[in-house]
Amino acid sequence: MWLIKSSIGKKVVMSVTGLCLILFLTFHACMNAVALFDGEAYNGVCEMLGANWYAVAGTVGLGALAVLHFVFAIILTLQNKKARGSNRYAVVDKPEKVEWASQNMFVLGVIVILGLILHFYGFFYNMMFAELTGISTGAMVNPSDGTALMQMTFGNPVMAVLYIIWFVAIWFHLTHGFWSAIQTLGWNGKIWFCRWKLIGAIWATVVMLLFVVVVLKFAFCGACC
Repeated sequence: MWLIKSSIGKKVVMSVTGLCLILFLTFHACMNAVALFDGEAYNGVCEMLGANWYAVAGTVGLGALAVLHFVFAIILTLQNKKARGSNRYAVVDKPEKVEWASQNMFVLGVIVILGLILHFYGFFYNMMFAELTGISTGAMVNPSDGTALMQMTFGNPVMAVLYIIWFVAIWFHLTHGFWSAIQTLGWNGKIWFCRWKLIGAIWATVVMLLFVVVVLKFAFCGACC
């Protein structure tokens, strides 16, 4: 199957899975933004998307997308290194007009995955997993009380800083990944190339700012909810 065997096919898989994950991040950011205005309303959203069959199915699907995206990124990175051979050890100047994010997409991806593991432990494990299994995770908050969990998590300065670093890494990853995915799928032209880059930068910035504002709100005014 060409999607798996060819480099172009692998890039298409990465592009499609990446765009799906971007859409999820957009939804997640909008959901979190509810907590900025009403903690009870946010808990209502968490309850609606909590321990039920469609939330579990969605989580499994998102996990599969993330795994596919990262696995194909590893494969393509290894193939590129193999193709360059001994030339990869040569000292060369940084290519002109190549973004920093483009040169460090794999490293940024690793940071994103590490942050994802932290997030799954802090929220999925202490909320959905705890509700589904009835097992106490030691979180000291009710699994259905997402607002209290955010207060506890982001009220810890170390966790707040780690999350913000994670969001910055995602921002860099998205600003390059968005237009790169569009380019791979052939939805760009001479006119639209710069437009897609601008759209991607604005989109990624708005989404990540929503996440950061939520962290800062609970870090500095958690008790105000």
